[in-house]
Amino acid sequence: SVYANDYEKELVELANTRIKEFLGQPLVVNAVKKQNEKNRSLSKFEIINLDKQWRAETKKKPTPLIDTGLHNELSKFLEKIKSESQGLYTEIFIMDDKGINVGQSDITSDYWQGDEAKWKKTYKLGADAIHVGDVEMDDSTQQFQSQVSVALVDPSSNKVIGAVTVGVNVDNLP
Repeated sequence: SVYANDYEKELVELANTRIKEFLGQPLVVNAVKKQNEKNRSLSKFEIINLDKQWRAETKKKPTPLIDTGLHNELSKFLEKIKSESQGLYTEIFIMDDKGINVGQSDITSDYWQGDEAKWKKTYKLGADAIHVGDVEMDDSTQQFQSQVSVALVDPSSNKVIGAVTVGVNVDNLP
């Protein structure tokens, strides 16, 4: 079929409406711009080490890096968007211009997404880029979901500054 999955048309529509709506919020844009500035000189080596630390923290305490990531203002905002979606969104995370998490509604399995399609096929492809993943059974929730990723644009400059990935429970699509 032409579509990545049977729901691609509806998922692209969702990306272009409800998802882009919350992406344009000043809180989101400012958090990403601030992290892009802070991480400007991070090397690939440093990014990979942060990612290793995050992944280790998903398995044991203490979790200083995850705590910082989960308790910032952006993450609280994303948790609220998720909880108000009435089961449509299963997770939301926002990445900076290096593919590093800026905020997330839930703990992600890794911290750096820069080597994955969700970042490469959005951030790198420009302002209108949308990437729809396959529909898969989520083991933890036992729900069918697809990940929709969208380039995040700074409305003041129209430059792509990051990306978002939203897990969507396809059974709950309007």
